[in-house]
Amino acid sequence: MFIIIGIVVVFGAVVGGFLMEHGNLKVLMQSAELVTIGGAALGTIFVANPLYIVKKLVGGLAGAFGGSKYGKQQYLDTLKMMFELFSRARRDGLMALETDSDNPEQSTIFSKYPKFLKDHHALAFVCDSIRMASSGGIEPFDADQMIENDMDVHHHEANMPIAALSTVADSLPGLGIVAAVLGVVITMGSLGGPPEEIGKKVAAALVGTFLGILLCYGLVGPLAANMAKSVDDEHAYYQVLRVMIVAFMKGTAPTMAVEIGRRAIPGNVRPPFQEAETFIKDKGGAPAAAAA
Repeated sequence: MFIIIGIVVVFGAVVGGFLMEHGNLKVLMQSAELVTIGGAALGTIFVANPLYIVKKLVGGLAGAFGGSKYGKQQYLDTLKMMFELFSRARRDGLMALETDSDNPEQSTIFSKYPKFLKDHHALAFVCDSIRMASSGGIEPFDADQMIENDMDVHHHEANMPIAALSTVADSLPGLGIVAAVLGVVITMGSLGGPPEEIGKKVAAALVGTFLGILLCYGLVGPLAANMAKSVDDEHAYYQVLRVMIVAFMKGTAPTMAVEIGRRAIPGNVRPPFQEAETFIKDKGGAPAAAAA
């Protein structure tokens, strides 16, 4: 919702300022210029990127309009889930978690957190790490390196659609100039005609440059920046999972391992200690993700 408000403010301010100077709004409505710029921009995406990145780009844009899913409640649910996993491992042994990691949909712990179950990469991230810990024969330092490599690969892949969208944003001013040049070519073909007609064609040509710059700095560029922040939020979430898993593999008690994870949560969504402790140890309360 907030991103929609921002877009409305950007275009509202531009159009409002134009109207305040008694501009004719119809002059800005040049469908041919928009088709030229928008179509060429879409073509550059297909030229520069394979299909799987284009699909991720579409999904990333949809996620940007939906807002970040890593709020305080999501972190509280995750802390509680990991505490339950660690407590079971401490009580019954790490081998007891094999049933949870091999069949998470049938797990008595994971099944209480359907929102986490739907996040396939995060689920695989936790299950693979648990499977690696329960198998034994690996030092916590080596496990940490392996988990970090997994995070780096995922972070790199998540940034590919952002790089593609940023490239499109950078190309939009140039594509606007292309549309303007085409408009000038058309105008040159009309020399000798009525001055009013030539003036309209020149105005239409200039609108091409205007649209290219506006779309670059007022829409596509900010969308790419928003997607980058979403990827950073996701990376921070995996970092919290990482420090909890590694801390428990080092022999840290479940309560302290979860507290280490709480300290790694970004400050704007980090729950206070008392709130997190009460929520985690409330055995009767269902997580908000399951209730939803």
